Amino acid sequence: MGETVLVLGGRSEIGVAVAQRIAPGATVVLAARRADDLDAEEKLVREAGAADVERVEFDADDLAGQGPFLDGVLARHPRLDVVVVAFGILGDQARAEREPEHAAQIVHTDYVAHVTVLTRLAAILRAQGSGTLVVYSSVAGARVRRANYVYGSAKAGLDGFASGLADALHGSGVRLVLVRPGFVVGRMTAGMPPAPFSSTPDQVADATVAALRSGRGEVWVPRVLQPAFAVLRHAPRALWRRLPR
Repeated sequence: MGETVLVLGGRSEIGVAVAQRIAPGATVVLAARRADDLDAEEKLVREAGAADVERVEFDADDLAGQGPFLDGVLARHPRLDVVVVAFGILGDQARAEREPEHAAQIVHTDYVAHVTVLTRLAAILRAQGSGTLVVYSSVAGARVRRANYVYGSAKAGLDGFASGLADALHGSGVRLVLVRPGFVVGRMTAGMPPAPFSSTPDQVADATVAALRSGRGEVWVPRVLQPAFAVLRHAPRALWRRLPR
């Protein structure tokens, strides 16, 4: 009760679903571009029992602006208990193969912007001696596929960075929960045929909150993907390159 929950990516279906589940009695800060347009997201979190909801303008790609943004949040909320890092883009693989700028945009948002903001957040939580970071990787990064290798490579980098950061935070009082969803049926994947073992934002949020409560540091959604990828990592390359997204 009385915690402060910061959601970076306040328009994210998964981020909002997690916030709903841990909202009762908490102050929830929804941070996103076009923060004035977060009426629906704020309503969902308030109805879930949040004590207060604040909207803050946040552009993850503005690396220089991340520090002043966090300074502003801390000026109003001196303690951050849970930070859900849920921003990201899927991008267009075919376009990324034609346009280097688009490939760079995907990697910048899904990897570089995460590295800088997580480094800043880790320092903040270390200084206060406690807190939890929630980071969303993807099975796309477990073994990168030809069908979405730009996005997958960014997620592979993020997964490695978050895993190392979790180890670096060990003993500091700060936790990092790394979540690896498979294909998530939602706005980001609208119009795409679901992949095997797909999940919904609500299912990912349920698994995330279960990990928060149980103390687990890593979670695959659905769980069957963990043993599946233990096998798929060793699939012949000639077969792997033909797999769809």
